[in-house]
Order: sequence, then C-alpha cells, then structure tokens
Amino acid sequence: MPTTQLPNTSCLRPDFIWGVSTSSFQIEGATQEDGRGPSIWDVYCRSGEIRTHDTGDVACDHYHRYREDVGLMKTLGVQAYRFSVAWPRVLPLGRGSANEAGLSFYDRLIDKLLTAGIEPWLCLYHWDLPQALEEHGGWLNRDSVFWFANYASLIARRLGDRVKRFATFNEPSMFSLFSRSLGKPDRGCEDKLHLMIHNVNLAHGAAVDALRANVIDASIGCIHNRQPCRPSSASEADAAAARRLDVYWNAAFPDPQCRGTYPISMRGAIEPHMQPGDLARICRPLDWFGLNHYSPVYVKARPDSMLGYDFGDKPPAVPLTPIGWPIEPDAFRKTLQEAHTNYGLPIYVLENGYGDFGQPDQTGAVVDPGRIDFLRAYIDAMNDAASSGVDVRGYFVWSLLDNFEWDFGYSNRFGLTYVDYASLRRTPKSSFGWYAGLIKATRP
Repeated sequence: MPTTQLPNTSCLRPDFIWGVSTSSFQIEGATQEDGRGPSIWDVYCRSGEIRTHDTGDVACDHYHRYREDVGLMKTLGVQAYRFSVAWPRVLPLGRGSANEAGLSFYDRLIDKLLTAGIEPWLCLYHWDLPQALEEHGGWLNRDSVFWFANYASLIARRLGDRVKRFATFNEPSMFSLFSRSLGKPDRGCEDKLHLMIHNVNLAHGAAVDALRANVIDASIGCIHNRQPCRPSSASEADAAAARRLDVYWNAAFPDPQCRGTYPISMRGAIEPHMQPGDLARICRPLDWFGLNHYSPVYVKARPDSMLGYDFGDKPPAVPLTPIGWPIEPDAFRKTLQEAHTNYGLPIYVLENGYGDFGQPDQTGAVVDPGRIDFLRAYIDAMNDAASSGVDVRGYFVWSLLDNFEWDFGYSNRFGLTYVDYASLRRTPKSSFGWYAGLIKATRP
C-alpha cells in the first residue's frame, strides 16, 4: 500500500508498540486434549445456545498450529502479541495439581515468539473459568480471590523468566454484565452482579501482588472495555438508563483498581460485600492501563431488566460495520482522553477491530477495504489523542485470526487472517498487508 494511504502517526512515540491480540478459548481448540479440563464456555457451547451450535472444540486449532501462527505474526512485523492462558488447560480443576502438558504448551508458544523477536503479553483470564470452579460458585464465591491468586502464582513462577508483561483480566465489565454465572439478566440478579464485581476486583488485586512477588521487573495492568453509553432517544428515561449502564460498563472496575474507590452510585450496593481493607487489597500499583474499544453503545430504558436497561436503536446517520457496530472514530479519541484524564496511566490499546462476513473471491484472495478504512480512521483518531497529550504507547489489532466470537460463533470475522474452518487454512487478507506496511513505515 502506498504510504499516502496509511494513517497519520506523527504524534505517536518513537517506541510505540504495534501488535495483535487473541484469546485462548477463541483460537486454541484441543479442548479435550492433554489433560485440559472443561471451562464454563465448553459447557455453555454444549447447551446449543451459540449461533449455528458452534463450539470451541477445534476453533482455529492454534494448539497444534501455533508455529504457523507465530510465522504469520513475524511476517506481519508486530513487536508484541497479546494472548491469554487457558486456566483449565494448566489447572484442570482450577486449583490443586498443575497439568504439565498444558504448561508445556505455553512454554513452546512463548519460546517460539521470543525466537521470532515478538514480545509475549500474557493475559491471565479471558473468560474461560474452569467449570470445576463454577460448580463451587465461581466468581460469586469469595474463595475465587485465592483460586485466582494461586493460579497467577503458578503462571508467574513457570513463565515469568520469559514473560514480563502481564494483564490480570480481559474486560471484567463484559464477563460480569453478561456472565454465564448470572443466568438470565433479570432484576433479581443485581445483588449477584455486585458480589461478582467485588470478588473479581479483589482477585485482580491479589493477582497483582502474586505477579510482583514472583516476577522480577513485571509490568502489570488490567484490560478494560470502554465504550460510551448513549441514550437511543431524547427521553430522560433512556438518558438515565445510559448513565446507569455507563457506571457498570466503564467505571466499576478501573475506578476501584486505579483510584481506590467505587463509583458513588453503586457504593451502597457493593457495601454488603465489603470487608475491612478490601479497597486497599484491590487498588494495587499498576504500570499501565489496557483499553479495548470498538464503538459506542446505544441504550434504552427497560425497567424489568437487570440495571433497568436494554440496547436501543442506533442513530440512522451513523455508519455501521457489516455486523452492525457503529463506526465512530471520534468516540475512540474521546475515550482515550477520558482514560488518560481519569486514571493517569500509560495506555495500551489492546483490542480494536472490525467485524464482517468476508469470504475469498474467485482467485482465493480476501479483500477487505472496509477493515482497512476502519483501522486507518481509528489510528488517525488515536494519533489525534496523542497530539492532545494522551500517553498512548501501543495498539493491538483484534484479531490476528478469524475465530470463535462467543455467542456469534464463527459467523463474525475480525481477523487480519482469514481462517477456512473446514480445512483450517490461513489466508492473510488485504488488511494484513496494509497493517504490515504501516508497521514497516513507522519503525525507526
């Protein structure tokens, strides 16, 4: 691609990091191999509620094809790769005896990354809670704090000689608001939601301490999904619902983790679950703020639902991705500025991307100009944020590969690389070449 078609990166740091992100359940497959235990998502997939009854049993088969996938990253030229460890792969029961075969897989992956000159960024939790722990209450059990801290210590001791960048959680607001643990999100679940939020925050703090105790020079953060919550109409009821959701979506985790306090509007609901010293246990020193952003969400009032909201209509003038998500780069710029102002930490954008349904053309090529346009616009917006003083230090595209997209199964495709799920063949899309060109052009 000609450099004239690349985004403006003039205000980004000379040491800015370009990367890609994935997660264990979405790409690894091999769910019943080498001693891995079941996760809550394995069980949920078997319930038949995933679109077209998809499962993560094979996914992208990254467990067997990781060498090929690292080769793709090397061709792309990324400096870093954010992935997650599958808790049930290394601790099949979530606690107790470790699974050597599972730990060895991550040894091999990390060694391959380092040989390729790619820095591993390890996320401890990307939603795949061991089912054995779910049967003991999961995140609704305060013992989950100790389960998670012990898991973090295991990973730190085993992999911390080669991995220095750690995230405790990916998007805790997402897996709490939409958790398999809560069942149907009716108003009766609100107390469970508050209990879960507090336990996850405590687990974050305990994991930070475990990582610091076991990894020399660890660089630690948490990854937050931050999307503006906007009313879908001019009614005050919709505006109130949007304000309420904004607290739970955007502040319930970073506020206590980074500022040592819960948002005012939810403190009364959290109070019954608090013990003396809890906020100090949650607010541990962090090195960076992980930010995932895709688009604003539009909200309407629904009094009978959990937190009294539902998703409403999007403004007709707002452009949408093929999967129906708004394209609003300026919302990304403002989100970066707000995170910088509110939390004062260096920011790494660890997910941003474009979902579509793209397929190969008659020549076998996958041409995705919409993704290129999206990435260019959002990186331009990030550059604008940097020009205003936002300390943003890295950008990771979601995702390296098309993959299992949770309730949408394999219908939505976010990858820079097309995956033919029947053959598992990988085909770099035109956006892959565009991103490679951007990275090459911005390297010192």
